[in-house]
Amino acid sequence: MTVPYMRPPDADDHYQVGDVVEAFCDHEKGSERIKGWLKGIVVQVDTKMVAVQFRSNVYLTDGWKVPDHILWFLHHSPHLRKKKGHVEKNILMDY
Repeated sequence: MTVPYMRPPDADDHYQVGDVVEAFCDHEKGSERIKGWLKGIVVQVDTKMVAVQFRSNVYLTDGWKVPDHILWFLHHSPHLRKKKGHVEKNILMDY
């Protein structure tokens, strides 16, 4: 008897705690609020979602500021990507 399952996860799409990523979100740059790519670090991963923490203020789409600087994204979200060419894992010490 075979057990039905969804396709296995792609190795390239797999996020781990400590990964440096870029997220497309509303955030502050200087004194202005803009929408664009912002560097963050993965702080939690579950079966469906990835939590990313940022150093600068980030906002929800309805305008509310996120107090803990953490946004959640689906694993396959077009608004989340791994930072290209970044292999440094010691970034956790900077947060």
